[in-house]
Amino acid sequence: MRPENQSSVSHFLLRGLPIRPEQQGVFFALFLGMYLTTVLGNLLLILLIRLDARLHTPMYFFLSHLAFSDVSVSSVTVPKMLLDMLTQDQSVPYAGCIVQLYFFIVFAAFDNLLLAVMAYDRYVAVCHPLHYPTIMREELCVMLVAGSWVVSFVHALLHTLLLVQMSFCADSTINHFFCDLTVLLKLSCSDISLNELVIFTEGGILFILPLGSVLGSYICIGTIILRVPTTKRLLKAFSTCGSHLLVVSLYYGSLASVYFFSSSWDSKDIIASVMYTVVTPMLNPFIYSLRNRDIKQALHVFVNRADFCKLQSVNPQIAVMSTASSLS
Repeated sequence: MRPENQSSVSHFLLRGLPIRPEQQGVFFALFLGMYLTTVLGNLLLILLIRLDARLHTPMYFFLSHLAFSDVSVSSVTVPKMLLDMLTQDQSVPYAGCIVQLYFFIVFAAFDNLLLAVMAYDRYVAVCHPLHYPTIMREELCVMLVAGSWVVSFVHALLHTLLLVQMSFCADSTINHFFCDLTVLLKLSCSDISLNELVIFTEGGILFILPLGSVLGSYICIGTIILRVPTTKRLLKAFSTCGSHLLVVSLYYGSLASVYFFSSSWDSKDIIASVMYTVVTPMLNPFIYSLRNRDIKQALHVFVNRADFCKLQSVNPQIAVMSTASSLS
């Protein structure tokens, strides 16, 4: 096949999800509902953390950034997928594809780093509870989050700059529903050995170190708990770490299914990508809220405030009487 310079490739063609044309409407409604749930659920979680002073702790500070990243990673991929399903126009401009790739790598890398930071926070909370306020001080939390963002942006910029040096073949069909680095490299007619080397070295380090930090943190937590394995300690540890451990399992499970346990980009890999980009971000607010008493209380206060404001706008006198009766 005759190679073409990347400047001559003005568009890529996204093949999208492997679904039948007559099923497009059903899947469009399904993914639209899931995306709206992701956005509303995570934004509500961020709002509750910002408004309720009881949630101004390191754990919820990290959780608010995770919620923002979840909204972002879904917003990078899902709206384009929904637009393709609605209009049947699956082309994406070259520049748009590169931009989508860059921000997808940014938020995926940030999720990876932030989960490691949150694991360290849970380790300190369980293994060093008396020193938790002094260790997880505000300055350290801000530095950890800021450092994660900087590393993510640099990581994405490195891989994007290497990609734009590539030349692409005449066949510019992407067998996926978004512009993923691995798929784009398969379309290149250039030598991708340097790209692969960077992926397996720099990318591997960026994946293995946070994963090792997560595993190390939970090994230490398990060791501390099993020294005196009482039911009370087990329940407390589960309430402290259970939500984060479940999110970690979903994140690394879907990521491993895409990049490590697949031989080719077929429907199986696309389903795994849907798990990572659509399902996991949608589930995270529910995972952190359903068994979390602080979030439930903050939500209850928020709903009461909203009801009061609505009642006050309708009839100020009734609102005042309602407030007085509740105080009494």
